[in-house]
Formats: sequence, C-alpha cells, structure tokens
Amino acid sequence: MVTLELRQRVRGVAWYVLLGIFVLLVAAVTVLLWLSSSAWETGGGAVFSAVIFFVLLLGTLVSPALSGNAINGDRDIGTLATTQVTLISTGQLVIGKFVAAWITALAFLAAAVPFLLFAVTLGEVSFATVAVSVLVLGAELGVIAAVGVGLSGIVTRPLFSIVVTYLIVAALSVGTPIAFALLGTATKSEQTLAPRAGCPDPTTTMEVPRFDYYWWVLAANPYVVVADASPGVFDVSGNPQDLFGWIAVGVRQAQVAPELQKESEYCDSTGAYFGTQQPTPREAYDNAVPSWFVGLGIHLALGAGALFWAWRRTGTPARRLPTGRRVA
Repeated sequence: MVTLELRQRVRGVAWYVLLGIFVLLVAAVTVLLWLSSSAWETGGGAVFSAVIFFVLLLGTLVSPALSGNAINGDRDIGTLATTQVTLISTGQLVIGKFVAAWITALAFLAAAVPFLLFAVTLGEVSFATVAVSVLVLGAELGVIAAVGVGLSGIVTRPLFSIVVTYLIVAALSVGTPIAFALLGTATKSEQTLAPRAGCPDPTTTMEVPRFDYYWWVLAANPYVVVADASPGVFDVSGNPQDLFGWIAVGVRQAQVAPELQKESEYCDSTGAYFGTQQPTPREAYDNAVPSWFVGLGIHLALGAGALFWAWRRTGTPARRLPTGRRVA
C-alpha cells in the first residue's frame, strides 16, 4: 500500500516542480539569514533554528494538500472499492496511506538537509540541538499527515477534508497564541503593592493578567514544541543564542504566577528605585518545567484519534453509510 501510494505521488512532474520550488525557497531564506545575521562571526544557531521553522512552515502548507484527500479522493474516482475487495485490511489501508503521506512530508525535510548542514558548519550548533529539533520536526510532520489522512477517511468530500486539515493546522499554529493572549488577559487577579519601609506611599491594588493558568494552550503550538524540546544554548550573559532558546524562555516564563502580595519598587518621596534583580533568561529557563511533551502529547493524541476514526468510518462491510457517500 505504501509503495503504491508513493508511486502515484511521484509519477507526475508536479511533485518534482513542487520540491524544486521548496528547495529554492529554503536556499533563498538561508542565504538571506546568513547575510543579515553575520553568522560567519556569531555562529549558525540563529540560521539553523530559522531554517527548521521555515521547513515546518512549508510542511504545514504542503502536507495537508498531499494527505487531506488520501482516502476520499480514491472513493471519488472509484478506486477505493477496488482496493477494499483485495486481501488488504482496513487498518493496513489507512496506515499505509498515512505512512506514504508522512514519507512524502519527510522528503521536504530531507531536501533541506544541505542547508541545515551549512548552518552547522558555521558553528555554535550542538549535536543535541540538531538531533532533537530534526526528530521533533519529523514527528510534527507526521502528526499533520495523520490528521490529513484521518480527515480524508472521516469527511466525504476531498476539498472539505483538505480545508478542515488546514483549519486545524492554523488553529494550532496561529490560534494557540491568540487564545493564550485572550484567555490570559481576560483572567485577572488583584495584586497588592505595599510601600517599602520609610516610604509614605499608600498601599495600592491593581489587576494583573494570569497567563500562568493557560501556558498549556501555548504549549500546543507546533513551533513551541520544536523550540522547547531543543536543548537551550546560552551565551556567558545567560541570553539564548538561537530562536529556539528565546521561544522556550518566553513559554517557560508564562508558567510563573505573578506575586499578588509585593512591595512597591518605587518611593515617591525620594524618587528612589528599589527594584530587585530580575533573573537572566537562562535562570528562567532552568527554573521552569519543560512544556514540549504536553504539546507533543496533544498532537499525537489528535493524529492517532483521527486515524482511528478514519479506520472505523472506512471499514467494510458498512452497516450504514453517511448521506452522500458512494459505495464504489
């Protein structure tokens, strides 16, 4: 089943044109990042992380179109029933189409390997960062393929299943930070600011947002999963050296609850500032709990659930067919 699917996908010229355009885009982005970031002096960490994110972006744009009609597309052209009367089981059919769609998505990652290696040769990129980011990126591409194939078995119309796959990808990529920001700002607690000893300032209260309640929403973002799973790389000042680190620090800081009882950092009578020293990004990173496994767990459950539902809907003999679904 996997071999048949892959042969059908690479039979036409369109596949190679698409892959060629992908390579050109990644090459252009790599060169521009190399020139704009002075990577030959500062190292290739920023270039490597940006290329990984760009591959994930293009993968989320291409994979739904390649996997979102895997099953209902065959039903539409009348070839699904021909496959189902063979010795292949429904589970083998669904899993075979999923594996083929995943391999197709991984081909884009493989095409980006030369540019990732170029970033590694610039220095400041550890083997652990390379290995973990590539593995997690491959897993995320597999999740998108699973959702697309699953929806193609659940939804009757190929176009509708492709659109729904894009909507789910958009909800995870764009919707999660929007939901995190809205939920955090909508949920507030009262913070009391007491004056420091010797200051005549009155005690004041104010409303502060509670982003710490909703960090798990942001953890479901695929870009956050890749960034937070990659080992953090910091300079001597404790600042991240790539995009992975900055995103991971921001997500882990969201877990910290605000102090609801604290002393004011200012004294109006003297104009003095008594602010405490803030932790460095590395200290904030090390003192928080990784969140990538939460997001990856949500994604794996979503992909597995879609495939299981597709298996139940595609199984034969069917006792009852949905309205509008053809038998052969």
